[in-house]
Amino acid sequence: MKRIPILLPLVMLMLALIANAQLTAPAADTSPKVGEKSPDFELPARPNPIGLKDFAGKKKVLLTFFPAAFTGG
Repeated sequence: MKRIPILLPLVMLMLALIANAQLTAPAADTSPKVGEKSPDFELPARPNPIGLKDFAGKKKVLLTFFPAAFTGG
């Protein structure tokens, strides 16, 4: 029973160090820059898939992204 008060802070410190390492890990920046053309993509739709190339020649296309969509919170 005496080991629990000693081990608990050590375990919490290890978890904090692991979490910090994961949060600060560098990632490649693949987001398009301002004014850059977006890459072509295709969304599965029924009966025909739709892609960005389907809007070629249009003056403007608005793309929206909802990262929290379809999550429980």
